Amino acid sequence: MSAPQDAAPLLHIDGLVKRFGGLVATDRADLRVWPGELHALIGPNGAGKTTLIHQISGALAPDAGRIVFGGEDIVRLPMPQRVLRGLARSYQITSIFRRLSVRDNVALAVQARQGSSMRFWRAARGERARYAEAEAVVERVGLGPQMHALAGALAHGEQRQLEVGLALATAPRLLLLDEPMAGMGPDESERMVALLQSLRGATTLLLVEHDMDAVFRLADRISVLVFGKVIACGTPSEIRNHPEVRRAYLGDELPAEAAA
Repeated sequence: MSAPQDAAPLLHIDGLVKRFGGLVATDRADLRVWPGELHALIGPNGAGKTTLIHQISGALAPDAGRIVFGGEDIVRLPMPQRVLRGLARSYQITSIFRRLSVRDNVALAVQARQGSSMRFWRAARGERARYAEAEAVVERVGLGPQMHALAGALAHGEQRQLEVGLALATAPRLLLLDEPMAGMGPDESERMVALLQSLRGATTLLLVEHDMDAVFRLADRISVLVFGKVIACGTPSEIRNHPEVRRAYLGDELPAEAAA
């Protein structure tokens, strides 16, 4: 998917700056994510990728710049308000309710999106529609057989799938994924790649990931962040052949088929 010329970006990061003392973690970063695309954000360790995702999600306030989502500048909005507007995220470290079942985890996320009382057990268990929606999400992320298993008993890769399900239960227009394949073995990574492929077109995705093979297989466009600044943005083919990107980051990390 190439960036459309006749539509506005769903997400527009404009001149974003974040400093931690003398360290500039985000250096006037600019980024555009278009509706329906799977956009990958890559860069070396310490480049500021997670810091940028924190600012987009509302977990961290920038020092300067704008974050425009769906035409609205949301830079001053708290995270819950961003979620209500359709901006959701998953984390590098799995964040689930380990003592609840897979279905109850997702049902709780559905209820939070609907703005219902957080008196979950009395309200949600009696609402069939809410549980039907939760079950559909569980099936969608490939955890149907584990529907009633405790979340804490799932394998690592399955817990990451569940976390994507929790984000999907908020009905996002844009889903931020921060290293969803971190700590996974090859089989688990393949299942996550398949899941992300299945979400293409249904929701817009901004993916931070170190697995270059997965990135070049999945992404419509790729932005490269180095020292807090976006140095290049383009299709996988354009990025793999970009001399500055190869010099600053990719080098030997290019997938074998991409380097040919």
